[in-house]
Amino acid sequence: MRGHQGARRLTLRQTTDALSPLDPVPEAPLGNSPAGRAAETDGWFIVNVGDAAGMHTDRFGAASRFEVAAARFPEFGINVRLLAPGQPNCLYHRENAQEAFLVLSGECVAIVEEQERRMGTGDFLYAPPGTAHVLVGAGEEPCAVLMVGTRKSPEELLYPVSPVAARYGASVKEETSDEQAAYAGVEGNAGPLGRVPW
Repeated sequence: MRGHQGARRLTLRQTTDALSPLDPVPEAPLGNSPAGRAAETDGWFIVNVGDAAGMHTDRFGAASRFEVAAARFPEFGINVRLLAPGQPNCLYHRENAQEAFLVLSGECVAIVEEQERRMGTGDFLYAPPGTAHVLVGAGEEPCAVLMVGTRKSPEELLYPVSPVAARYGASVKEETSDEQAAYAGVEGNAGPLGRVPW
């Protein structure tokens, strides 16, 4: 294992206090809320995807987000999204952050730069920064997708009009960079996924 002898393992957390990135990381206590279980402070933790903090929307499916606003992951976002057939995970958009998607079960259609690609269990999509995309549940059963994206500051988003995504109800009617305008009228409810389909 050349190159690994004597190497030190670094933690991947932001240090906001006097701790060095080489100091031990404490376990974060998990709190219960209507959204589900999530860490209350910075630190490592383990939580089941079915119990983790999440949300449900009629239009964009349900998700385990594993975090709450008070204790967000500083460098990336991660969620497991459950999509019914024909249900998009969001609106077609592009952003200044990279994202990756792994289908855990079921099928979906990835719309990437106005091209449709079928995805099934085990398929992986990488979207570099600036790639326009959206996923839509397909097949006969719900689709579960692991979604990971980096966090940028400032975040830059664009919701372009997409004729392809519009066929699935996943496009804005007018181009905007205003996330709140794009999702106006969409309501969600906090809550864990509960029993997962795999």
